[in-house]
Amino acid sequence: MRAENTAYTLENLLYLMARLRNPDTGCPWDVEQDFQSIVPHTLEETYEVVDAIERGDFSHLREELGDLLFQVVFYSQLAKEQELFDFDEIIDQLTAKLLRRHPHVFPEGTLHSERASACTPAEAAIRSTWEQAKAKDRFDKGEFERLADIPLALPALSRALKLQKRAANHGFDWPDYRPVLDKIDEELAELREAIDFNDAQHVDEELGDLIFACVNLGRHRGIDLEACLRRANLKFATRFRAMEVIADNNSLDFEALSLAEKNELWLQVKSMEKTSVS
Repeated sequence: MRAENTAYTLENLLYLMARLRNPDTGCPWDVEQDFQSIVPHTLEETYEVVDAIERGDFSHLREELGDLLFQVVFYSQLAKEQELFDFDEIIDQLTAKLLRRHPHVFPEGTLHSERASACTPAEAAIRSTWEQAKAKDRFDKGEFERLADIPLALPALSRALKLQKRAANHGFDWPDYRPVLDKIDEELAELREAIDFNDAQHVDEELGDLIFACVNLGRHRGIDLEACLRRANLKFATRFRAMEVIADNNSLDFEALSLAEKNELWLQVKSMEKTSVS
């Protein structure tokens, strides 16, 4: 038991993790895991953090952030066992990197160095400094291809956005959102043509190009594409559930309804939404 009025610390958590991984006295499930096997859990915990934030559930967010931190602790323990690195090295490398990338806050590149006056640079200048620092880090690591370090495992929308941002930082970008709208029209026309020719491979390619162009539009308009699509998903699921409720309230067998009848329910739900807003 912990002493009264004391809180567990990061040191306690690292000790707990080592105990869980002890091959003789630890938890059998934790002992079986490796880097690859816990990746799905890391992704799940990440999305649960995002979900708690988007729902404004901050009491739950505390728990979810703890679960996400545990993933980092788990990876560090695995690495320590294989003599790759440990948690302290993770913290050291992260802190050093952040110091390099924030010279406008830490002018001497040391943790306690400060400017004589408040730092109020234009945001564009801060972004430029940040990107220059990241580019130097990549160069120092021997990564000369400008898009090489964007992870393939990212969700496709997120990776498309990162690719576009990186290209824009190197001067390859539309001047504003208007030409992107024209590009979307162009890609849609090409998709229609591929469908007319019944060319499955071409349809796949053109649909991808259309989605990529839509991501570009969202980027230029300052829209978070992942959050935008999650809202669209939620709206669809909410409307579909409302259709089921209407059918049930009218003693209708939802599965037996024709497509036209289900579409009528959909229109009813949309009409109800407009009424509730007004």
